[in-house]
Amino acid sequence: MNFRTAQNPGHTDSWYAASANDKHVRPALEGAVEADVCIIGAGFTGISAALELCERGYSVVVLEAERIGFGASGRNGGQIVNGYSRDLETIAGRYGRGKAVELGKMSLEGGDIIRSRVAKYGIECDLVEGGFFAAFTDKQIREMEASKTDWERYGHTGLEMVSKADVQKYVRTDRYAGGMIDRLGGHIHPLNLVLGEAAAVEGLGGRIFECSRVIGLDTGARQVVRTASGSVAASYVLVCGNAYLSPEFPEISGRMMPVSSQVMATEPLDAGLIESLLPANYCVEDANYILDYYRRTSDNRLLYGGGIGYGGNDPKDLTGVIRPNMLKTFPQLKDVRIDYAWSGNFALTLTRIPHIGKLSDTVFFSHGDSGHGVTTTHLLGKILGEVVAGHAERFDVWASLPNLPFPGGKTFRVPLTMLGAWWYGLRDRLGL
Repeated sequence: MNFRTAQNPGHTDSWYAASANDKHVRPALEGAVEADVCIIGAGFTGISAALELCERGYSVVVLEAERIGFGASGRNGGQIVNGYSRDLETIAGRYGRGKAVELGKMSLEGGDIIRSRVAKYGIECDLVEGGFFAAFTDKQIREMEASKTDWERYGHTGLEMVSKADVQKYVRTDRYAGGMIDRLGGHIHPLNLVLGEAAAVEGLGGRIFECSRVIGLDTGARQVVRTASGSVAASYVLVCGNAYLSPEFPEISGRMMPVSSQVMATEPLDAGLIESLLPANYCVEDANYILDYYRRTSDNRLLYGGGIGYGGNDPKDLTGVIRPNMLKTFPQLKDVRIDYAWSGNFALTLTRIPHIGKLSDTVFFSHGDSGHGVTTTHLLGKILGEVVAGHAERFDVWASLPNLPFPGGKTFRVPLTMLGAWWYGLRDRLGL
């Protein structure tokens, strides 16, 4: 076992796991317990729902197959990106203007939930405000301008276009033709955020069991969720496994595809060097279909992510995928050591819109945030809490959106999706 992983067993060997504020392992579920609500999955969605419910006075048990934040919630790029994986005009075109208006009302809420909980519970997760979207081409700039106009229609006043001459205020590279800043964006240490929220759940009486993989759900007057060594009897069950969902729920997992993204972190850099690369300390995301994303960390590393693996398949050499792109952006880092490299899966839906619904009147689920999970999971976790409390209005908006299976089923969904990604990647390279 890698020494760093041994310091936080059960997590991938990431900078996040190594720098987590809370490394203690919660016990596995033993025996039969009862609760008002049993939540399956201790990532952002499950913990967000648990905190919403505990604040409302419900008794809550959370079952996690591995560790809190084991999946994408504890491995992602740590960027607060507002909205969804498809813009509101696309949503309006698909589902009607009324649906776009309803989703538009909620589109900034995920970031607000994060900030309010960080403040309320004193969560130490390195919250820094501000994000920058980088454009390579004039076409991408025009798309950002249209997106800005669309966002402002829904009340987002924190966006500002950036000329090529002003790019250097946010990122010192010659790669970009311009971009857009989002003053309501930002970045965090995601594992410390979900651990801090989990501690808040426990402080309100919620119980979290790690290493407690669900192996069955018995339905009846009360739902009984079973693990290898225990069970939870509950009035309601929330299924929040996302890309790491148990195969016990094929009705949900069959409508998503796990997709891996790769991340690495450099050695700590000289303060002057890291400040010269990202002088505003904004996180950065480029506008390509298969995009790069990066930011500064609290200990002056550059955390750089990118690449994609449909079906959750990882490349053999993680740094070999990411490092060349990092050096295109910052060639001055050619001699810098890479201390950590890891990957994680997120859940992709065919529509790129989250899939939220119910398996029965007492079993609800949410998954498929499709790469926009940091904020969306917080919103949808709260909405799952609302529906348990009898307030289904916002849940019903999401549940009414059509969710489609991938063409070709599990056998052909990966090659067909890869073909589509190749086409959009070619368009990016050609500037089309």
